[in-house]
Amino acid sequence: MNAFWQPVLSDEKVVLEPLKESDFNQLYAVASDPLIWDQHPNPDRWKYDAFQNFFNGAILSGGALKILDSKSSALAGCTRFYDFNEHKKSIFIGYTFLARRWWGQGYNISVKKLMLDYAFQYAATVYFHIGAHNTRSISSIRKLGVKMTRSIEITYFGEAPKTNNEYILEREVWNKQN
Repeated sequence: MNAFWQPVLSDEKVVLEPLKESDFNQLYAVASDPLIWDQHPNPDRWKYDAFQNFFNGAILSGGALKILDSKSSALAGCTRFYDFNEHKKSIFIGYTFLARRWWGQGYNISVKKLMLDYAFQYAATVYFHIGAHNTRSISSIRKLGVKMTRSIEITYFGEAPKTNNEYILEREVWNKQN
């Protein structure tokens, strides 16, 4: 992927900007809370070495975005576009996390809506992989009108395979809802 998948997007809640290598320390300060990761398939991501691996994968993906609070410009978390398939006109959105102070306030939905609006300009299908036991993320993603397609073993960058649910959202469905 390339910088095309690192747009600057914003609404009244969040600003999404390209993630840079220089963001590591500030993003790790957000990610070092173990409760962020407690339902994630890789619950040790709050540890320095595990997060360094996650961050390296984000940088190499060419689609990683930092999430900033629109009002304060505080770093709230991270997300990314990945695995764009030009032939199938599909892309994945995921690897999203937010600091707990922004949970339950619509930030994740704002992030996903901005990303979906952008993605559907170029893709017909968006996929999400979510840990099978990550009830917080599953509950949040269902608000977007996604459908679960299957359970699948996913190998995250530099990590062992984990069971995830795969969700799909088609452009036509998104356009009818919005």
